[in-house]
Amino acid sequence: MPTLKLAPASVSDYRRLAERRLPRFLFDYLDGGAYGEVTLARNVRDFERLELHQRILRDVSARSTATTLFGSELTLPLALSPVGLSGMMAPRGEAVARKVAGAFGIPFCLSTLSVCSVEETAAAGSGPLWFQLYMIRDRGACADLIARARASGVSVLALTVDLPVVGTRYRDVRNTMSGGGGAWARLRKGLLSYALHPAWVLDVGLNGRPHVLGNIAPYAKNASTPADFSAWANASIDPSISWADLAWIRSKWSGPLVIKGILSPEDAQEAVNHGADGIIVSNHGGRQLDGVASSVSMLPRIANKVSGQTALLVDGGVRSGQDILKAMALGADAAMVGRPWVYALAGAGEAGLLAQLNAFHGEFSVSMALTGVNRVTQIDRTIVSLHSASS
Repeated sequence: MPTLKLAPASVSDYRRLAERRLPRFLFDYLDGGAYGEVTLARNVRDFERLELHQRILRDVSARSTATTLFGSELTLPLALSPVGLSGMMAPRGEAVARKVAGAFGIPFCLSTLSVCSVEETAAAGSGPLWFQLYMIRDRGACADLIARARASGVSVLALTVDLPVVGTRYRDVRNTMSGGGGAWARLRKGLLSYALHPAWVLDVGLNGRPHVLGNIAPYAKNASTPADFSAWANASIDPSISWADLAWIRSKWSGPLVIKGILSPEDAQEAVNHGADGIIVSNHGGRQLDGVASSVSMLPRIANKVSGQTALLVDGGVRSGQDILKAMALGADAAMVGRPWVYALAGAGEAGLLAQLNAFHGEFSVSMALTGVNRVTQIDRTIVSLHSASS
């Protein structure tokens, strides 16, 4: 069993470091899911239930993990998923993650609800930068966000469609992060958590300012705290969004448009019919509708429906380079990780995130070799055993 005194090697190690370093309410916001967290657990467990097929004597001396996605050459078929408030987990967290991802050779996708603005994040590094968009009731603000993303050099717009309303996360309720409990209860819990985490207070609380949501600050005029911005965002996300809105987005954005939050073959086909350049198979990391299928269990069914018609990515439950290989074997062009990159950045800083990405790369490359694969284009369903979805 790894301990905090040993060098971190896996996502679970970085998770422990993040838990020790972060105030409880922030760690639970990052780590938790909706309701009983059934889907959160399924996302990881269903990857574990997939068996890789070992193959021998295949001459795997000239392997390459490189791939191309949306016109960009990538070191690894992986992208960093958008994670809201990640700039509260490490000082200027989104900008640092963009810097590391770009240097490593993979895309970083910035959340609408990020601490660092798209302008600050874009200036922090190089390489492919994506922007995740929530449809906002104020179409003027939404159009301005898209224009800012385009002006900042964003290459891919990822529209999140599985959050017309915000799911209830019991950990956030207990920590009063989602409101309730009264002002005194929130203050008392916050002060106690801060007192127990002085390193975070100095590193992020003081040196990581300003603590505003940089992308939406121009539109949330009366917001001054992270809680104010979150409340504004929750009230401003448009629950009336429909397939018809994709035409409006297309009128504002000419680059690749990816739909994030697809979990059924029927919706996948509908996205293709509406011109989606990519689909992210995702249940929002188990943070929205608890009790739905894991992303990876739906991936092969969606791939059977739309493979070859659009780029296909999967998000949720990826915890290793082996999981990336499994995802590709089931039809994905690339995988995405959210919590893992934030665990590493929160727990061990910039160096920790780079070390984790190197670990993913090593795990992926070694697993390619042991399944007899030299190129990502050779990865197919023959190298993995499919099991039924979890109960």
